[in-house]
Amino acid sequence: MAAMATTFTTSISTKAKTSFLEQSSFHGVQISSPIRLQPLKSTQNKMSITISAASTPYDLNSFTFQPIKESIVSREMTRRYMTDMITYADTDVVIVGAGSAGLSCAYELSKNPDVQVAIIEQSVSPGGGAWLGGQLFSAMIVRKPAHLFLDELEIEYDETEHYVVIKHAALFTSTIMSKLLARPNVKLFNAVAAEDLIIKGGRVGGVVTNWALVAMNHDTQSCMDPNVMEAKVVVSSCGHDGPMGATGVKRLRSVGMIESVPGMKALDMNTAEDAIVRLTREIVPGMIVTGMEVAEIDGSPRMGPTFGAMMISGQKAAHLALKALGLPNALDGSYVGSSQPELILAAADGGETVDA
Repeated sequence: MAAMATTFTTSISTKAKTSFLEQSSFHGVQISSPIRLQPLKSTQNKMSITISAASTPYDLNSFTFQPIKESIVSREMTRRYMTDMITYADTDVVIVGAGSAGLSCAYELSKNPDVQVAIIEQSVSPGGGAWLGGQLFSAMIVRKPAHLFLDELEIEYDETEHYVVIKHAALFTSTIMSKLLARPNVKLFNAVAAEDLIIKGGRVGGVVTNWALVAMNHDTQSCMDPNVMEAKVVVSSCGHDGPMGATGVKRLRSVGMIESVPGMKALDMNTAEDAIVRLTREIVPGMIVTGMEVAEIDGSPRMGPTFGAMMISGQKAAHLALKALGLPNALDGSYVGSSQPELILAAADGGETVDA
């Protein structure tokens, strides 16, 4: 197994780093000390919601849309998407897989507005398995202290001594996506598959992409060549093994950059969640592995329907990426004294950080 890659220098200027340190949130609102949001707990007294006529700025009995040419719709979609493809053809970080770990990684990483983040997701609907709990049930269980990440996202939950319960997993997934995708330094490319890795001189330098439907039908058509996306850091969060799972580490094995992918062991929640976070790391130069893909490469137990490790593993992967980019992060203490509380891992009590 390859050793942890050393930090490399990025093209981000010192001025950009300084301006980031001077800002205390994504919108640049200055703050003097770290803020901890209080847990949002559910209550029996539910507020009634009424809809008044004054809240509707149009007449529903006589409604018409503004006119538009069909070609304008096509041009707007095409121009904007192609602009994104040009912009992110060479980017700072590519995250492969938009499940709970990948989304948490992107959310944490994109707090630095100078870091450009592209998310590749083969499904039309990002979120992975985080739309539901276990066995198609609705509730999401998150063990403490990962609930502090939920506080930051302002997601309501029921609290017990050792864990919290979100009434529907979709509340987590939809909330983190809405906050994340509103940031101008993030682009989600869904329905796009990462078919391969770019590897140069023993270092991962990006991903090979194609439309997901094309990737699934290579055997039925003539040659359909892919596209590429270069990146300073690739974060692989492809999940556990399956048709599209663990593709990052399986490709590393096939090209001889790692020795084996033993697969995850049987379920043991207490061992599994700690192991997922602890073993989240830069597995080969230029590529960080997070989430359930970590269990595949290390043979650690599966954790079943509890999601805290996915969130905190994603956060840790983000700070590993920031460290690799030579930027302030929560793993080497470089955020200390920066007046940037968002750089502190939300799940680290008392300012402590997760072991690298």
